[in-house]
Amino acid sequence: MIRVRFAPSPTGLLHIGNARMAVFNWLFAKRHNGVFVLRIEDTDVARSEKRYTTQLIEDLRWLGLSWQEGPDVGGSYAPYLQSERMHIYHDVCKKFITDGLAYRCYCTPEALEERRQIARLSGKPPRYDNRCRALTDKQIQAFEASQSPYTIRFKVPDEQIVFEDLIRGTCRFDMSLAGDFVIMRSDATPSFHLAVAVDDTLMDITHVIRGEDHLSNTPCHLLLFHALKQKPPQFAHLSLTMGADRSLLSKRHGASSISEYRKMGYLPEALLNYMMLLGWAPKDKKEKFNVDEVVDTFDISSMSKSSAIFDQQKLDWISGQYMREADIERLADLAIPYLQAAGFVSPDHGNIDRNRVKSIVDAVKGNMACMSQIVQETDIFFKDAVVSEDHIKFLSSETCQSILEAFYAKLQKLDSVSPDIFKEMLKSVQKETKVGGKGLYMPIRIALTGREHGPELYSIANILGVGGCRKRIEQFFKKEHYDIKTL
Repeated sequence: MIRVRFAPSPTGLLHIGNARMAVFNWLFAKRHNGVFVLRIEDTDVARSEKRYTTQLIEDLRWLGLSWQEGPDVGGSYAPYLQSERMHIYHDVCKKFITDGLAYRCYCTPEALEERRQIARLSGKPPRYDNRCRALTDKQIQAFEASQSPYTIRFKVPDEQIVFEDLIRGTCRFDMSLAGDFVIMRSDATPSFHLAVAVDDTLMDITHVIRGEDHLSNTPCHLLLFHALKQKPPQFAHLSLTMGADRSLLSKRHGASSISEYRKMGYLPEALLNYMMLLGWAPKDKKEKFNVDEVVDTFDISSMSKSSAIFDQQKLDWISGQYMREADIERLADLAIPYLQAAGFVSPDHGNIDRNRVKSIVDAVKGNMACMSQIVQETDIFFKDAVVSEDHIKFLSSETCQSILEAFYAKLQKLDSVSPDIFKEMLKSVQKETKVGGKGLYMPIRIALTGREHGPELYSIANILGVGGCRKRIEQFFKKEHYDIKTL
């Protein structure tokens, strides 16, 4: 059975690039009816925090991802926290030393850095020179007697490593250019190389799908798999996610973590859809789809080798499509916390006019990519319209005045206004003023909202009601020193 894993380090919030790796591991498992494993690489004690583990699990579940094994669901290969597997790594290191595959290195960090600098100045690769591999028994005894700190290094053979990558094809690495690498740090914590190889071995991982920044690590991991007498998994190295400036995606490109997009009110299915387009496209080239539509045709070998460019505008376009199709009850639930925070509706859910909220959300959802935009899109319904000086000049023309006067006169005869009544009223104003199209709608829109763009006019009038529409027209006329009674 195919088994894949996503193994993040809980040293910060789950960012888009890393979440994308989780998405394609999950999709690959679904495609092949395999197992998706969540494993937490928390051996960096100084930087790993439990709150980040909790947050990344919440973020992945919010996206719609699920796993069959992990720290929160258990499994037959537990534990899934590397911090709980330390004894396993120590046992492996002891066996490697006994078998002559690894050795203790007593080189200090200062000495290693000095040698790296000398190598650079000599035009050589700054690799470890393997000097502790050849220590005599007498030298080792001296280091031990002085209780010198040490790391454990794996002996790298002087050979070429060749493997087939499911995305990048044949990959070759000359290991004569690499030094013996650390598998156990001086603080007795395993290196990334060792922990990954041991865990992938013991958890029977069949495919490792990860970012291309790990491509150069793969030869080291293959050597460790061989030392563990384990058939290595197949590798697929995905391109990295870049910003529009072709640099690695980061905070300077805008929101970068999944939790930030959650706070902004993006719909999870929209973000998931977009992340699946980063470096891959379904055969029919559709840009909006759900997972069930593409899972049976997903082929990891078809993924692009080129960097995936994160385009915020494209995400917003896709998200807008989902927003327009979403259930209005769901959108109202999502909107209320933002409206409460803005002071637009009562903090007491029992005092909220939910039908009015639904009408407002329905009116503006076509202009939103994420739910946090509800505040700026709906303040026209909760605050008096502010008409700018430029708009006052525009509305002061004879044509605009005649339109507003006719519109106000019609309002005076109504007790209520529905979309159908409003449309009939506009037809009547058009017939009376001989003005149609944008020339008719724009003066009314600006007088009611203070804006040139927004929801459909009939939706605005329906939400404001007759009284609200009258009040806004009257407020404008007061600015123009009109005597309302004479109209």
